[in-house]
Amino acid sequence: MKIYLVGGAVRNSILNLPITDKDWVVVGGYPDFFLKNNFKQVGKSFPVFLHPQTNEEYALARKEKKIGVGYTGFKIEYNSNITLKEDLSRRDLTINAIAQDKKGNYIDPFNGIKDLKNGFIRHISHSFQEDPLRILRVARFSAEFSHIGFTVAPDTMRLMINMVKKKEILYLEPFRIWKEIEKAMKTKHPHVFFHTLESCSALPYLFPELNQLWKLSVSNLILLNRFSLNKILLFGLSKISQKTKRIDLRIAYLFLVLNISQDNFVTIINKLKNKKFEFILIKNFLNRIKTPLYIKNLVLHIVRYKYFLINIKFQSSQSIINMFYSIDAWRKPKIISLLSILINYYYKNIFCHYEKNKLYYPGNFLKNSFDIAKSIPIHPILNKNFKGIEIRKELNRQRIKKIEQWRNL
Repeated sequence: MKIYLVGGAVRNSILNLPITDKDWVVVGGYPDFFLKNNFKQVGKSFPVFLHPQTNEEYALARKEKKIGVGYTGFKIEYNSNITLKEDLSRRDLTINAIAQDKKGNYIDPFNGIKDLKNGFIRHISHSFQEDPLRILRVARFSAEFSHIGFTVAPDTMRLMINMVKKKEILYLEPFRIWKEIEKAMKTKHPHVFFHTLESCSALPYLFPELNQLWKLSVSNLILLNRFSLNKILLFGLSKISQKTKRIDLRIAYLFLVLNISQDNFVTIINKLKNKKFEFILIKNFLNRIKTPLYIKNLVLHIVRYKYFLINIKFQSSQSIINMFYSIDAWRKPKIISLLSILINYYYKNIFCHYEKNKLYYPGNFLKNSFDIAKSIPIHPILNKNFKGIEIRKELNRQRIKKIEQWRNL
């Protein structure tokens, strides 16, 4: 029995990048050995075992055979006779198919080290096209390694384009799509993820809602020639990624800039006409790909109140208080800080306003209004024997009065 370090740990070690976890492949092994040594078995289709101390994964060498559609349509074969090369050959990319033995020697049957040196993300063989999830993985690796000059190899891009034409990508389960989006959003350049998907024509199939939103935003053919969904996604994500690593802010900002052209070219009537439909499209998209609730809520709040927040200093104090209730800000005050960051960044980068007094940035105005409203104590109101709905009415009256006093300074 021989054990080899494989996958991302080997790849990142060669690239001098951080290693987050280690995976091992076992050649000539059998399940009973691991079970007798207190390893915990996971995985149903093939044996993977977790080390009792390190919790690192040890997988028996295996082969895969395509028998159906999608990324789950494979027959798994594992036994003690399967070689290391056979196990490595089933992997997606050459840079992920490098093994290292206990002495530190590399086993590299597909020239992955050469591709690492030359900065290419390349498929191992034509069996790559059997799993549509690999399109997303290539896009994610493109984002992850773009800062050190990696690009998709031309022959791999051609293969991905052919895969998209076969439409097997439509069989991907939403939660797997979300997992790749989540990983891509944690990279330094998440916009490259979408750029790669656009380059192989996968974007309309994977995210049809984004294309619908873009078509709603740009109704003029001249503007369609001037702008593209890909350019806007690149612009928005590249901008916000310089500001924050938080994926909730990055995703929310993506939707803020999706209808950038609306703010400058489409009439107010069209804005109001499409607003409800846009909100439904975005909500459906977030639900379909199983977006975590904290991200979903932030996106929906910023989309719903985008124009309100841009013009918040012209809104009535009563309307501002009503918005705080609508987004549950009294119980979840952190949402105010997040909305403030988003709308300030949008205001600065899209509208190119540079107020001398940053107090009047919409996000700062929002945060100050909330802090002032929140400063009103409730105990004096309770001591005056207000009851039921009267408590909220009096509290709101005092909040509005305090905001008005501040605005009139």
